[in-house]
Amino acid sequence: MSDTLLVERDGGVATLTLNRPDSLNSLDTTLKLALMEVLPELAADSAVRAIVLTGAGRAFCVGQDLREHVSNLDNAEPLNTVTEHYNPITLALAEMPKPVVAAVRGAAAGAGASLALLADFRIGGPSTSFLMAFARVGLAGDTGVSWTLPRLIGHAKATELLMLAEPVKADAALNLGLLTKLAEEDEQVLPQAQELAAKLAAGPTIAFGQIKAELHKGASVGLAKALAIEAVAQMVCGGTQDHKKSTIAFVNKEKAVFEGR
Repeated sequence: MSDTLLVERDGGVATLTLNRPDSLNSLDTTLKLALMEVLPELAADSAVRAIVLTGAGRAFCVGQDLREHVSNLDNAEPLNTVTEHYNPITLALAEMPKPVVAAVRGAAAGAGASLALLADFRIGGPSTSFLMAFARVGLAGDTGVSWTLPRLIGHAKATELLMLAEPVKADAALNLGLLTKLAEEDEQVLPQAQELAAKLAAGPTIAFGQIKAELHKGASVGLAKALAIEAVAQMVCGGTQDHKKSTIAFVNKEKAVFEGR
């Protein structure tokens, strides 16, 4: 495992730290390959019940490492990293069958902003800012931003942020829905994200995974198909010990304990 991506486990929570602080956690090939390796492993690990994604130092992630990218501009396919790296990372995060919380301290720009938007929850602080920087270097959006951004803030505002490529500061990001919660101090961002992840990890994680699947699929299908997706999800959840035991606990006015099975 590359030291550009740190993995720390605490109970059912795994914290992933993008660890290139000197380059504001820009995404070079080594870091992208590390994400491609680790995310499927965490998805398959039943001991991991929630994930925190954060960045080392003063930024969350400023997107593609443009210094590395410049060296590839004379290649026949300078942007093959989109299909080789970014798309698999995007799908791994979007289809992660457990909650993902992004601790967004400092700048989240370009593909870095896209990664944050793929999380289920985003905690920010006073220094947090989002920048859909793609158009600043003559590019369209990638890493799922054309899918996530309109769903979060609407088509018109997504068009504005992507075409004008102007930064969105913390308060505005909260008001738009780019952030779930805004901590009062930057030092609180990661602890609050980990606290939320621990709360989620103690919940019905199989149900959370099915809720994510429902929302992922249901937004782009008709009602009849959405109802069919819901029926499948309920069949999956209905066969779990979590459902059986929590229902009995509810009837008996006892506190439910979820085990993710």
